[in-house]
Amino acid sequence: MLFVFLVSRGTVLASIDAYPFPNKELTDRYEELISELRCPQCLNTNLAGSDAMIAQDLRREVHRMLIEGKTNEEVLDFMYYRYGDFVLYNPRFDLKTLALWLSPFLLFILSGFIWLKTVRTEKETLPWEEEDEKKFNEILESRSD
Repeated sequence: MLFVFLVSRGTVLASIDAYPFPNKELTDRYEELISELRCPQCLNTNLAGSDAMIAQDLRREVHRMLIEGKTNEEVLDFMYYRYGDFVLYNPRFDLKTLALWLSPFLLFILSGFIWLKTVRTEKETLPWEEEDEKKFNEILESRSD
């Protein structure tokens, strides 16, 4: 019995954020927002899945803003201006993130260009001259004898 108590005491002492909302719509918006926002301290963990102190503070801040009647866009703007692009899983399209958004398209175009260049080069070097083909056939015939 003592063993079970000692093993489970960590989960009993862990805090669970239970913020009251007046309706289901706000609860759904809260869940959506904390899953969209990244914890500034953690590596690639959203606010919903992070146990860091700053994540707890940010969840509390999101709750406060939703209760005050802020829209999702206003909450995201606040987090963006306070923590920058890192806090958003989908960074905004602006001059600083231009390379981030355009790099997949540029890499696709570059790989297509390289592929075309490779295919054209192979086509130019593959055809044999008649003289080479005759030599090849002679070698094959001499080996079969």
